[in-house]
Amino acid sequence: MSDQQRHPWEPGAFTGVGSWPGTEPVEAARAVMGELPRLPHLPELPGRGAGADMIGRAGALLVEYPIEVQPSGWRVARRPGRDLTRARGFLAWDLDALEEQAAGYEGPLKIQLAGPWTMAAAVELRGGEKLVADSGAVDDLCESMVEGLGAHLADVRGRLPGARILVQVDEPGLPAVLTGSVPTASGYGRLRAVDRTVVEERLRALFAAVTDAGGYPVAHCCAARVPVDLLRRSGARAISLDATRLTRESDEAIGTAVEAGVGLLLGVAPTEDVELSAAADTVDPVRELWNRIGFDPELATRDVVVTPTCGLAGASPRHARAALGLCREAARVLRDEPQRR
Repeated sequence: MSDQQRHPWEPGAFTGVGSWPGTEPVEAARAVMGELPRLPHLPELPGRGAGADMIGRAGALLVEYPIEVQPSGWRVARRPGRDLTRARGFLAWDLDALEEQAAGYEGPLKIQLAGPWTMAAAVELRGGEKLVADSGAVDDLCESMVEGLGAHLADVRGRLPGARILVQVDEPGLPAVLTGSVPTASGYGRLRAVDRTVVEERLRALFAAVTDAGGYPVAHCCAARVPVDLLRRSGARAISLDATRLTRESDEAIGTAVEAGVGLLLGVAPTEDVELSAAADTVDPVRELWNRIGFDPELATRDVVVTPTCGLAGASPRHARAALGLCREAARVLRDEPQRR
């Protein structure tokens, strides 16, 4: 791979974050393949309910670590039940639809799953407390996820042998884990922050497993104050961020990451049904960031993939397509006009 293309995607790339409106997998896969011909992703359809949501979907990949739905949310279970069967069914249907719509596709393809720390902050132990409160349970979860992800990658590669798989690990709950902001079961307190070294070790093991299996690890977090340095040190080859929420506080960490060869997936297109701005205005947060970190503007199109600010499940189908169209135009502007005139 040349220095001009040091990532799996071509310069001027654009893609989606993951989720999509509606409940029909074939329709979603057709839309994604049509709108994102050079960097499509496996659509997620949380509108179908429990099991199609981010936590249930990742739970479907776990090996010998069953979870189930309780009134308070997902909880560790004694044995697999109908909730897990439903989640695995949704995932299989989505993969079948993508395989049908992407038959013969060759190029980069992105799949997504909730990361271990977001899972640990969301799933409850059988006693009701969040899993993140029990370090032994977290260890078991991480080991299960590594094993399950390996099998998932092999399945996707078997269905689409010409694809280069990017694995996006979604960690919106990571900042809360690091700052001790995860609520206790009662809701009146907060669980103790997890040591950053432990967080980094567990993520490094997961990203290394992705790399060993021939995948390209991507870390996604659309929260404020994303620990960019930690994600880079953990082995993420690209980091997905909401560009509209970035501040100067993160410039040094982002600059260090780019200098180390880490790619950026930067969200600029709104996920709500609002009037869309012109592409030149939409991509301004990317151009401003690139200017602040001080790299050659002409190289932004090599290292940056333009995306919506987050998933599109809450948008109307019409807006979802328009948002991806805006990403396409914004990526073109970044390529042709890397600096604001």
